[in-house]
Amino acid sequence: MADLREVVTSLGHTGVSTYIQSGNVLFSTAEEDTAKLAAALESAIEDRFGIWSSVVVLSRDELARVLAANPYPDEPNPRMVHVVFLNTELPESVLTRISAAESAAAAKGSRDTVQVAGQAAGQALFLHTPDGFGTSELAQNVFKIIAPPKKSKHGLAATARNWATATKLLSLCEEKK
Repeated sequence: MADLREVVTSLGHTGVSTYIQSGNVLFSTAEEDTAKLAAALESAIEDRFGIWSSVVVLSRDELARVLAANPYPDEPNPRMVHVVFLNTELPESVLTRISAAESAAAAKGSRDTVQVAGQAAGQALFLHTPDGFGTSELAQNVFKIIAPPKKSKHGLAATARNWATATKLLSLCEEKK
């Protein structure tokens, strides 16, 4: 994570910090175009580490809007709700495939569900996995549907965080204000 902080700092961003070992980086910048920020970070990461990785960037306000749209506010275990942050709105064809995956999982007895965050909230999916994210067939299928091919530098980018991590990131953003 120290190397990742150096990469982000090298792009001129300030107040750079990381949270846990899963690529969460908080920083300040005058740039408001999150797609432009993501592209610059993807390029810098590839230059530094020799690997390409998709990046999803959200402003503090976008993160707050997404989290406010949580359709599972009554789930007592924050590790059973995951927010899948996306770099773009999902096409209807992808949403249809996700819905079909949810129906197929339900037909097998799964209690897992997925919901799209409202348009005003930004681009995100919420996964509720009451029997665990790691064993969720629905979660695996959602990522198969939305994740770009490993060698692709274009397309949908997605990253998931459990509710505890997502809310902690917003809290850290608030501390930086």
